[in-house]
Amino acid sequence: MPQNPLQQYFRQPKIFVNLPSQGVYNRPGAIQGDVTNLPVCAMTGMDEIVLKTPDALLSGESSVRVIESCCSAVKDAWDLSILDTTLLFTAIRIATFGNTMAVENTCGACNTENEYELDLGKIIQHFGTVKYDNKIQLKDLVINLRPLNYKESTEYSLKNFQLQQQISQVDTIQDEIEKQSTINRLFKNLAEVRTNLYILCVESVEIGTQVVTERSFIQEWMNNCEKSIFDAITAHIEKNREDWRIPVFKVKCSSCDKDADLRVELDQSNFFEGA
Repeated sequence: MPQNPLQQYFRQPKIFVNLPSQGVYNRPGAIQGDVTNLPVCAMTGMDEIVLKTPDALLSGESSVRVIESCCSAVKDAWDLSILDTTLLFTAIRIATFGNTMAVENTCGACNTENEYELDLGKIIQHFGTVKYDNKIQLKDLVINLRPLNYKESTEYSLKNFQLQQQISQVDTIQDEIEKQSTINRLFKNLAEVRTNLYILCVESVEIGTQVVTERSFIQEWMNNCEKSIFDAITAHIEKNREDWRIPVFKVKCSSCDKDADLRVELDQSNFFEGA
């Protein structure tokens, strides 16, 4: 097959990143090549159109397509660790629009509208310093954790969103008995969804020389273990989640000089708009 004479004008990598999931979450086939120096290209015009498709945005399909388009080494973005996806979204943003991002914020002290130019390189640096703590030692138990992959995280977010929407509509129910029954059912469903999320994060449990990896065994144990054990696991998972959030940016109000902590939320509907 003859080489396309326009190939020399194809986009080239603008930034190289080291994926933070190494040693924590490695699935064969999801990524090819050197994950410590992964090339990231800018978005194409088609990528920007995909990110403006509401259904694909809600389902996560648009994000997956953009990651695979801009990171040719990623063969299955659904199976990427969420530790990696946040970093890659930031790298794609930098490759497309540059290191800075304009963010507006209202001062909590004087209500002044401020606009800040944030250096997204600090997010890349942050993910190069944090570590995912994947082991919990509880007496004779060693619990091995893993981060969710992007598919699992998206499915959880979608279920949580749908249940929250249903809860917000409960006030339209006139019958008080039916309303209370609906509230109880929805909050029970929310609790089950969150519990299943924690169960997914438990990859295996070691008891002496025995290692339990069977999902049904782990689920049965999590549903029947002592509260102190369950609380220790959930607290550990939540600490990891907090450590791996996008770091805060220290900003100052232009009017009253009040300091504030500003955190960028990684919302694909606005994160990839040029600014």
